[in-house]
This record gives sequence, C-alpha cells and structure tokens, in this order.
Amino acid sequence: MKKVFALFAVAGMLFTASCGNKEVSEETEIEVVIEETEEATEEVIEEAVEATEEVAVEVEETVEG
Repeated sequence: MKKVFALFAVAGMLFTASCGNKEVSEETEIEVVIEETEEATEEVIEEAVEATEEVAVEVEETVEG
C-alpha cells in the first residue's frame, strides 16, 4: 500500500513540475508584438502626413484659383 501512495506522490510531483512558468516564450512574443505595433504606427503616421500634405495643396489651389 505504501508503494501505491508513493507512486501517486511521485506522479503528482511530476505533474506539478511540468506546469512551470514559461516566461521566456511569453516575453519573446510580447516583444515581437510591440515591434510590429511600432512599425505599423509609424506607417500610419507617414500615411496621415502624406494625406494632410495633399489636402493642404488642394486647399491652396482652391483658395488661389
């Protein structure tokens, strides 16, 4: 009977040990997401600046014409 309890105890320890933290992979994923977000934000800002410049040119042409 002691062997059965010992077997369950060892199995329980192995089960809980396999559920450890996996911080390395989570941090890597977060860094990738942050980099992709920063790149996307820069692209959106560049597009907004270009659109604003186009509108400014159209307004100047309308005011002058």
